[in-house]
Amino acid sequence: MNGKTFFALLSRDAHVARRNILPVLVQNLIQPMMFVFVFGRIMTGSGLLPVAYKNMLLPGIMAITMVISGAQGVAMPLIAEFQFTKEIEDRLLSPIHISWIAIEKIAAGMIQALAAGLVVIPAGWLLIGSGLDLSGARPLVLVSVLLLVAMLASASGLVLGCMIGQTQIGMMFTLVLGPMIFFGCAYYPWSTLARFPILQKAVLVNPLVYASEGFRAALVPSIPHMALPAVLTALVLFDAALVWLGIFSFDRKAVG
Repeated sequence: MNGKTFFALLSRDAHVARRNILPVLVQNLIQPMMFVFVFGRIMTGSGLLPVAYKNMLLPGIMAITMVISGAQGVAMPLIAEFQFTKEIEDRLLSPIHISWIAIEKIAAGMIQALAAGLVVIPAGWLLIGSGLDLSGARPLVLVSVLLLVAMLASASGLVLGCMIGQTQIGMMFTLVLGPMIFFGCAYYPWSTLARFPILQKAVLVNPLVYASEGFRAALVPSIPHMALPAVLTALVLFDAALVWLGIFSFDRKAVG
């Protein structure tokens, strides 16, 4: 690793992200925040949903926002750099091993995912209003889950960016991100699927399940959630697998 080159590449990506921070946040936050407003404010305010649903909803929205932001933040530019602008060729000529370029992409995506995730809490608080109770939040657990989910999102984006072509971007949202979100236990706790035992076991292959349950354990531990050791173990395993697959895919595509 060439540390100076690595941080120069990271600084460049951070500079680009700062210039585009407003449209990126709007793009990634508008749909989740509309969901928060409709279900967390309108539906609970009208009595159609219990007020406690606000506390269950926000952690799931935070998980969705981080995963989408981190994945898109890495995958979309990478697809363009490999197939359209060819900017990746300049990076490949830098005095650093190819694998470290992939790791830099993951680090940059993590920063973007963390920024998007941390914005959800104050934004959700403003939209939901009274009834949101995060007094039982566990800061150390929250930091651990934040870092693990940020890496999960970023590494997922690296894998998608290396495996999906420019003409297949629509399919990525339809066949990958769509089912991942709806069956990721973001809008409901995993325990509510007990009446559907086959589905409850099937969704365990979805990493968003552990992100959503992890944020519930960190922010509103009074709400039913998966055991924290199981959540953290699953996130670590998914992170390790996706980082390895992402770096392997990047190396093969770069030299291919």
